[in-house]
Amino acid sequence: MIFPTLETERLKLVEITMDYLEDYFSIMSYDEVTKYYGMNSLTDKEDAERIISSFGVNFQDKRGIRWGIVLKENNRFIGTVGLNALQIHNKRCEVGYEIHPDTWKKGYTSEAVKKVLEYCFEDLMLYRVGAVTFMENEPSFKLLLKLGFQKEGVLRGYLYQNEISHDAFIFSMTNPDWNKMKI
Repeated sequence: MIFPTLETERLKLVEITMDYLEDYFSIMSYDEVTKYYGMNSLTDKEDAERIISSFGVNFQDKRGIRWGIVLKENNRFIGTVGLNALQIHNKRCEVGYEIHPDTWKKGYTSEAVKKVLEYCFEDLMLYRVGAVTFMENEPSFKLLLKLGFQKEGVLRGYLYQNEISHDAFIFSMTNPDWNKMKI
């Protein structure tokens, strides 16, 4: 199966290989990045290697797709965006993302997620894309609402991080929602 490379005006969404190990490790070792991620910050590169390997396995098994977000202007790897809990036969998945703190508030995440949504609804023919956020992660849930996701409710004790269970918001976008936005 060939990995789907996607492009936007400013970004390339590419397969994450070990070529990006240093950049991925750097991003995921920032506490600001992982604060609302559902996992602790990385402290050793072997963990980053295992995660990158799992991206490839999940793609081959059709359980997920994770793209590296690369700036076209300088080929800098700035984060990832991807589909988790991908179930092609049930026509659904969840989207997730993170980027380097020095690229926050520049519209890169929004641009990447929009392209991934297009891929979900127009190439994979999914019906639903969900997203789960920590209730305190206001920038993330504001981004989802801006993109057209609808807040569905609260998942009690859904995310476990730092030895504590956290409530989470669940959002979704359906194929009809997507088609209305395209008009």
